[in-house]
Amino acid sequence: MRKHVLPTLVTCGLAATALLASSQALAYNQGDFITRVGVAHVDPKSNNGSLADGTIDVDVRSDTNLGFTLGYLFHDNFGVELLAALPFKHDIRLNGEDLASTKHLPPTLTVQYYPLGGTGAQLQPYAGIGLNYTHFFSEKSELGNLDLDSSWGLAGQLGLDVRLDDNWGLNAAAWYIDIDTDVSLGGTDLGKVSVDPWVFMAGISYRF
Repeated sequence: MRKHVLPTLVTCGLAATALLASSQALAYNQGDFITRVGVAHVDPKSNNGSLADGTIDVDVRSDTNLGFTLGYLFHDNFGVELLAALPFKHDIRLNGEDLASTKHLPPTLTVQYYPLGGTGAQLQPYAGIGLNYTHFFSEKSELGNLDLDSSWGLAGQLGLDVRLDDNWGLNAAAWYIDIDTDVSLGGTDLGKVSVDPWVFMAGISYRF
């Protein structure tokens, strides 16, 4: 009976060691870089305000393009991340008609909290808060020379990585971004538009 005990203990010990090593391989740790790439959808809020003393109702339409992030963990539970993307193009409805459009780039820097950082959890949720800068360009309008000012605003973020192995994972994330822009047409100030979109991204993550 006893001669079977030692091999059994050794086998259990090796299994536990392998499991612990595997678990630690999945852990997010201080010093890790994490990049995420996926399809990003910018969905402005439904009521974007009005221009020209309320005579022009504004409706900014949604758009989808490639998004990507680069993050760095300066602590097992805390990191910073920069969101970038290919330019988004938004059609703009004025009083219900498609009369304008614009492109924009939305770099967003967030400080993130990873509640399960440092553990071997396969599901790694995170939350962040930070600052967004939105640059509008290539504005077009059938009414004349349209100009949208750049915007600074706060941003909040929720995300989840599903770890597949030591490096790769699946990712889903959402940001709420405060974007307000002053609008002028032919040099005449028309007022402010509130875009305030939700940004949703789904794709892959890679830790290195």
